[in-house]
Amino acid sequence: MKIIFFGTPSFAAAHLKVLVENGVDVAAVVTKPDRPQGRNLHNLPPAVKIEHAALIPNVPLFQPEKCSTPEFVEILRSFEADLFVVVAYGEIIKQQVLDLPRLGCINVHASLLPNHRGAAPIQRSLMHGDRETGISIIKLVLKMDAGDILLTEKISIDPNTTFPELEEALCSLGCKCLLQVINDIATGRGTVLPQDHTLATFADKITPQECQINWELPGLQVHNLIRAVTPHPGAWSYVFVRGQKRRLKILRSEYFPELNQPPKTLVFKAKDDLAVACHKGGIWLKEVQLEGKQVMPIEELLKSISSTEFSLS
Repeated sequence: MKIIFFGTPSFAAAHLKVLVENGVDVAAVVTKPDRPQGRNLHNLPPAVKIEHAALIPNVPLFQPEKCSTPEFVEILRSFEADLFVVVAYGEIIKQQVLDLPRLGCINVHASLLPNHRGAAPIQRSLMHGDRETGISIIKLVLKMDAGDILLTEKISIDPNTTFPELEEALCSLGCKCLLQVINDIATGRGTVLPQDHTLATFADKITPQECQINWELPGLQVHNLIRAVTPHPGAWSYVFVRGQKRRLKILRSEYFPELNQPPKTLVFKAKDDLAVACHKGGIWLKEVQLEGKQVMPIEELLKSISSTEFSLS
C-alpha cells in the first residue's frame, strides 16, 4: 500500500519515523515551508523535514504554501497513492485533495472525538481539567475533525500532568494506533463509527491573551492553565522585584486547595516555598522564569530575593 504522509511538527515527525521503521511504503512526504523561528528569526525547517532527511532522503519531499492548489493536486495525483496519512499538518485539506487516494485520507487527532475538535486539543484538555483523553484515528472529511472514527484509545490524565508530558504519552499512543489502522485498512478489517456531532466541543488555538494569569479565578483553574501552556507560550504574571516591574512565567505549579487568603496574597513557607492565593484556593509555584533569567526552581529564585523585595503587580 502506497502512502503519502502529511505532517509538520515533532508530534508528526514521530509518526513518520514509526511508519518508516515498520516498513510502510511512504512514497512522498508533504510538510509546511521553512519558517522564521527563535530570537534571531532564522528560517528553520519543520521537524518532519528533518526526520525525512535522516530516514528517507531519497523519497520526494514537498513544502507547498498550500497543498490544495491545482498545480500541487496534479503532483499528488501523479503518485497514484492508495492512502494519505495526515498528522498535525497545519492546514485544512480541501476536497480535491481528499478525493485523490484510492482508500481515502486518515488523520491522527489527539483527543477523544467529538470532544476537542480543532488546533489545540491537548492544551484545551488540560485547561478544562479533563481526567482522561486519548487518540482518535478518523477518516478525513472537509469539515474539521468530523470524519468517521476508525479507532480510539484512552489514557488517564494526572492532575499535575503538563503539556509536554501529555503530548509525549499521546504521541506514543498515536503511533501505535496509526500502525493498527493502516494494517486494518490493508487487510480489510476494522470498524467505522460515525461521530455524534451534537456532542462536539472545540479546541481553538491558544491566544497570548489567555496566558496572562488572572488571580481572581479559582486556584484549580489557574493551575490547569499553567500546566496546559508550559513551556510555550507559558502562563505569566507581572511582578515587582526590588521595585521593578517584570514578567514572571510560571512553568510548573501545584494546586493548594486549603489556601484561604484574598487573591494575590503571597504565602512564603520557610525560605524556599511560595504560594499565591486565588479565588478559592491557590497554587504553589514550583518552576518559574523571571524575565531576563533562565528557567529555575522557585527555591533558587527565592535565594536571591527576600519576601519584602517581591510582590505581584
